[in-house]
Amino acid sequence: MSIIRCAALLALCSPSFALDRNALLDEANVWLLPRERPLPSVELVDEHGQTATTDSLRGRWHLLFFGFTACPDICPTTLSDMRRLFGQLPPTVRERLQLTLVSADPARDTPEALRTYLGYYRAGFKGLTGDMAQLQKLSRALGLPFVPADKTSGEYSVSHSANIAIVGPDGSLRGHIRAPFELDGLRQALPQIIEAE
Repeated sequence: MSIIRCAALLALCSPSFALDRNALLDEANVWLLPRERPLPSVELVDEHGQTATTDSLRGRWHLLFFGFTACPDICPTTLSDMRRLFGQLPPTVRERLQLTLVSADPARDTPEALRTYLGYYRAGFKGLTGDMAQLQKLSRALGLPFVPADKTSGEYSVSHSANIAIVGPDGSLRGHIRAPFELDGLRQALPQIIEAE
């Protein structure tokens, strides 16, 4: 093991580093779980109509949030904020990170609707939709509740969490980014979370 790597590991273990890291996470409004939480097996479809399972989340860090394409405020704000944040992250961090909108309104959010909606942001964001039971199963596992709408056509809204789940490259839930988003803090905190693994 190199001297530089040893020094880095010792720094990570030091009490002052832990305090600094906790302060940084607080400033970024990030809450990390004390231990990873495995996600249940679910089967959905992505914005291209391709099957996507929980295993599809492996190999990369993911930020997942529940919303819907007809959302008047929370979702457009979240996507705009995340596009700005991703544009400010180092390329080595950005390429290891994927933002995904999971539909809380599958009756209207077809893969095509998701693809069109996310395309407006030109940021490489992905979408997931599918069976309501599967969506709610994932929602509960991620700690991001939503209330299904009573209607399936016309104009209606869906009540959903504004928080974002952090999923590690092993496909486990690691924590949450809580709204309102502190973009300056997140710009510093996310690289530390991602590069520490």
